[in-house]
Amino acid sequence: MNTGNSSKNVLGGDVEIKGNLKFSGELTFEGKLDGEIQTDGTLNLGDTAVINGNINAQNVVVRGKVNGNISAKEKIDIKAKTELFGDIRSTKLAIEEGVTFVGKTEVNPNKVAPTAPTARSSDTSTVSRSTEPAKPAMAAR
Repeated sequence: MNTGNSSKNVLGGDVEIKGNLKFSGELTFEGKLDGEIQTDGTLNLGDTAVINGNINAQNVVVRGKVNGNISAKEKIDIKAKTELFGDIRSTKLAIEEGVTFVGKTEVNPNKVAPTAPTARSSDTSTVSRSTEPAKPAMAAR
């Protein structure tokens, strides 16, 4: 039972990896990686982490420096003092004050399309109704 999603691993600041990293469970990474990270678990990047590559995970807590795209199935949490240069995509996103982020975001991509047209249709018809009566009232004066 301890080898499933409850497993927690730590790679310290003295670790340098050139290549791809794949794991399950939870990993705290504080070193340097030139390559991609892929997991169905949770990735916690430490303050000293330097990542040059893309990240695909269930959840990501971002600290340190990342040069690459991050995609999470559930949540991306970007902590203060993080430097992130790349695009991010997730269902949920939290960004603390003091983050340097250069890139594009796509948050909640599975639910945006069905909800947006309904809201826009309602808003448009409400605005049209409000605007049209105002013009004849002004003209009558």
